[in-house]
Amino acid sequence: MNRRAFLAALGAASLGLPARAEGDAILAATGPEIPATRAALVERAATLATMPYRPAPQVPKRWRDLDFDEYRKIWFDGRNALWTGTDAPLRVDAFAPGLYFPRPVRIYEIESDIAREVGFRLDAFDRADTFPDVPVDETLGYSGLRMRAELEAPGIFTEFLVAQGASYFRAIATGQIYGISARGIAVNTAEARGEEFPDFTEFWLERPAAGSETFRLHATLDGPSVAGLYSFDVTPGRPLRMRVEADIFPRRDLRHVGLAPLTSMFQFDATNRDRHSDFRPAVHDSDGLLMDNGYGETIWRPLANPERLEVSAFMDENPRGFGLMQRSRDFSDFADLEALYHRRPGLWIAPEGDWGKGSVTLIEIPTEREIYDNIVAYWRPSGGLPAGRPHRFAYTMTWGASPEPASPRARIIDTKIGGRWEGGYIVAIDFAPGPTLPEDLTQLERLIRSSTGTVSEGIIQHNPETGGPRLNFSFDPEGARLVEFRADLRQGERVQSEVWLYRWTAP
Repeated sequence: MNRRAFLAALGAASLGLPARAEGDAILAATGPEIPATRAALVERAATLATMPYRPAPQVPKRWRDLDFDEYRKIWFDGRNALWTGTDAPLRVDAFAPGLYFPRPVRIYEIESDIAREVGFRLDAFDRADTFPDVPVDETLGYSGLRMRAELEAPGIFTEFLVAQGASYFRAIATGQIYGISARGIAVNTAEARGEEFPDFTEFWLERPAAGSETFRLHATLDGPSVAGLYSFDVTPGRPLRMRVEADIFPRRDLRHVGLAPLTSMFQFDATNRDRHSDFRPAVHDSDGLLMDNGYGETIWRPLANPERLEVSAFMDENPRGFGLMQRSRDFSDFADLEALYHRRPGLWIAPEGDWGKGSVTLIEIPTEREIYDNIVAYWRPSGGLPAGRPHRFAYTMTWGASPEPASPRARIIDTKIGGRWEGGYIVAIDFAPGPTLPEDLTQLERLIRSSTGTVSEGIIQHNPETGGPRLNFSFDPEGARLVEFRADLRQGERVQSEVWLYRWTAP
């Protein structure tokens, strides 16, 4: 079992099984009062960073020893959600601890800048008759939370955000299904010494007023190398928008740190279809990394499932945005009636202020199965984050079908790669119709470059299905195991399309 398959199964268990009414088990804040302005929570995190890291006590062993089938036999009864029976336009469910979640997460309600803990209640959960007897003591807490609001019909509270495990969280626009995940921070990702996964150890929920459309959640971050506070202002809908303020306090120098990290899955599409025996034409949560860099370029990098770990760094200064997109939006792109990959969200990160020099970093991990997340992308600031002083970052996350800003440049909508009978390979890049593209495609020029091997001049043709141009070219790697490509469409000095970048690796 892995995190992706576990979360999918947990969602089915939480929402698909009958629930019993437990009116007296509604979650409520009952703990001692704690000052909880944002400034106070930031100071709390700053103080935490001055102390040696101490993981929270683990929940009782019987909870930790639950196997997957046992864990599925306990689920939260949605009628016991926080703020049930009030005029608050938000409901918050909790997840049980145990199994993959040995350390509890504390949940607090904030009202009038005062917080009180929402203590653990076993009777807020429904359980199958065969769920084992488990002890309840002061070490217990929850493993995460789910947020629901009236998004599609009055009185029906539909989920739009889940946070569970390390600093992971996932959100969806109305009508979508979960796919891509985000994290608070990435530390030493893909390093030989091993990656560190700091945890969100406390969630602080501000009670929303009646009629509110934006909901505020704070999360305390804690790990061996870093502590911090993250504040999320979440506005669900189409798309879902989330503004993030992060105050980060390194316990030691963070030389390899990723800000606004994203995690997704890419197994195959028309770039590597020949390697996979499958009835579906493609399998992925995301098909490309999109970047608006500080130099005015819009770059599309199709994702790959390489034979070995690949790390790409796209150097930049003050990026305007980046994200992992799912541009395949038709059912026929996947032909999958269960996974429904065409309904998975893309996620766009828009930094606030100057983020300075650094790189958008893309990590592609080989995978033979779609149940494994194998794609990671984040902003890596040059010089890392030194210890001994605070670091503040803010950005907006947009989750949806096309969350990136509108651009006059023609979007890249598909890439196909295959072998040629005479040797070498052929590449076909499809562009959507662009508002400034000439009707006469002969007016377009193509720029195609490769790091090695030989590349043809290429041709531009009209694609009658997409209505936009297609750029075809062939290449011969001439024995090279890796080739970096760059291509775009131009008209005179004007770039008319997104820039296509691709790293080809030998099969």
